[in-house]
Amino acid sequence: MALFRVRAGAGILLATVAVVSLAQTPPLPLSATASDPVKLELMQGSPPPADKQITFQNGGQFPNLRWTLQHMRELVPSRNVWRGAGGAAELPRAERDWSGFAFEDDRGQRVGIDAYAERSYTDAIVVLHKGRVVLERYWTGMTPNTPHAVFSVTKSLTGVLASQLIAEGKLDPNAKVSSYLPELAGTAWDDATVQQTLDMTAGVKFREDYADPTSEVIQYAISSGLVPMPPTWSGPRDTITFLKTLKKEGEHGAGFAYKTVHSEIIGWLVHRVTGKPFSQNLSERVWSKMGAENDASINIDRLGFESMGSGFNATARDLARFGEMLRNDGQVGGVFSRQQLVSKAAVEMIRAGGDREKFKAGNQAARPGYSYRNQWWILHNADGAFEASGIHGQYIHVNPKAEVVIVRLGSTPAAANGPLHGLHMRAFQAIADNLR
Repeated sequence: MALFRVRAGAGILLATVAVVSLAQTPPLPLSATASDPVKLELMQGSPPPADKQITFQNGGQFPNLRWTLQHMRELVPSRNVWRGAGGAAELPRAERDWSGFAFEDDRGQRVGIDAYAERSYTDAIVVLHKGRVVLERYWTGMTPNTPHAVFSVTKSLTGVLASQLIAEGKLDPNAKVSSYLPELAGTAWDDATVQQTLDMTAGVKFREDYADPTSEVIQYAISSGLVPMPPTWSGPRDTITFLKTLKKEGEHGAGFAYKTVHSEIIGWLVHRVTGKPFSQNLSERVWSKMGAENDASINIDRLGFESMGSGFNATARDLARFGEMLRNDGQVGGVFSRQQLVSKAAVEMIRAGGDREKFKAGNQAARPGYSYRNQWWILHNADGAFEASGIHGQYIHVNPKAEVVIVRLGSTPAAANGPLHGLHMRAFQAIADNLR
């Protein structure tokens, strides 16, 4: 298997461990069933046998990765995102019998829920229809209370916070990034606008190539403490220092190019404008008010800078609550207890989508017809769907017209969504169509 080879991925964290040492030839990937961490008895026992132990050094290697994504806080420093002191908001249940459900995959074969889960290395799926749970399944030892790494879904949560600050008039989308962050004078973002950075059309010399140990994304991972630091490393040792080394490449606003560092800049802007880090902003504004069942967490570097491009960890149910809040234009609660957590203007800002012509420059072959707006992927389909997406198969998929929210979490062998993205979209659309 070409482990973690991707040119337009989405976040990194421990997924990059394997590419730091390219001299090792990884084995061919096991099937979803054969790589189940429970069946492999990974990290079971006190202590676990030596060949079943997972550490920061080997946690990104497959199949260890399948255990790692449910145990990030045990391997990487993180900060809590508090759920608040109140009770969890009820998720009413209206579960259906999905045994007869099937959709046609890209091979022309009929695929049911279990076959889809096996083929795509699914760990969890939660589907809400009109706010009610109609499907909830877990694999690989996951439970409703198990947090899972969501990688670049983090970007979209950061984008919601930034969109809200724009709606409140506290962040000017047309202002230069350096007007808020003067530390970035002379860098790629010196003359880039906030909106260009949000939409990833700002020009920065940054290769998101996980297979090239000299690429900037690997340097970013090492600097941020997301992968082990080589003994000979002489580069930056924290995220901000690394960001300040990046230079402009091309013309700002010319075209879309997916680069994780833009999300770190947006998160830094949110922190600078509010005086509060992502973890506190998300908790105070949304997580503690939407009725989350569990605390979430976000990974941090050695100086406490949060990984706002790829470091969030949360349960499937709470991610579904977040998606449902956006489906309801930023509101939560019943008819007589409505709360506006995110302004309707902020949600509409995201759902409006970006420039589809500029998006074509991003070489996103798996996403024809899409655009990218405020750190969200916009499908521009008949249902007005939009989604957050992270490597190894993480999704919050919101379908407004069908009144459906789908959270799908997984642990695929490769750090790329492209090969399976079409399968996920077929599955999500078929589920939505079945529920209309």
